Order: sequence, then structure tokens, then C-alpha cells
Amino acid sequence: MNKTDLIQKIADETGGSKSDAQKHFDAFTEVVKSELKSGGDVQITGFGKFYVQERDARQGINPQTKAKINIPASKVPKFTAGNALKDSLK
Repeated sequence: MNKTDLIQKIADETGGSKSDAQKHFDAFTEVVKSELKSGGDVQITGFGKFYVQERDARQGINPQTKAKINIPASKVPKFTAGNALKDSLK
């Protein structure tokens, strides 16, 4: 399922228009991005938790040249599924 399919499914489930579903979806993603950027987490009980994980700087290898390269520290978004979401897949 891609973004367009998801938005259509949200519109179908809520009985609203596709444009309303698009606005709500865009608002949700902006709120999550903003909260993660400010260092917070977004926890949706029963669904899961969005958070930022910091990766330490490390040394890697360029697969083409086999030369060692330094990979800088970075922050990456993560998602952990909640128990209700996990249980719904059984």
C-alpha cells in the first residue's frame, strides 16, 4: 500500500472526502516530524511509538574501492509497534 492508497482507504473508512483525508494525513505527518525534530517522542497507545535514535560515528568500507571511510554520527527515526498492533497480526 502506498500513500495514495492509504489516503483513499482513510477517506473510505471515515466516509469523508479524499481531500479531507489528505489534509489530516499531512497534518499527522507534520506533527510527528516536528515532534521528532524537537527531540520528543510520539506514542500512540495500542499502535506504537515514533522516536529518534542516535547513531554513533563509525568506520565503514566503500564496497567499490574497499577503502575505509568515516561515517559521521547521525539521528534516525524509528518506530516500535505497540502490543495491540502486534496482537492484531496473530
